[in-house]
Amino acid sequence: MMKKLILAVSIILYLTVFTGCHTVHGVGQDIESAGESIQKATDK
Repeated sequence: MMKKLILAVSIILYLTVFTGCHTVHGVGQDIESAGESIQKATDK
């Protein structure tokens, strides 16, 4: 019983961290894209 509980908690923590990393990565890409758009607009 204890092994199943530890496994379940480990999986939940892993998925939470994994999902969080992708979210932060996506936000970083959006900010970078917005910055590039502003640079292109000011270069013209």
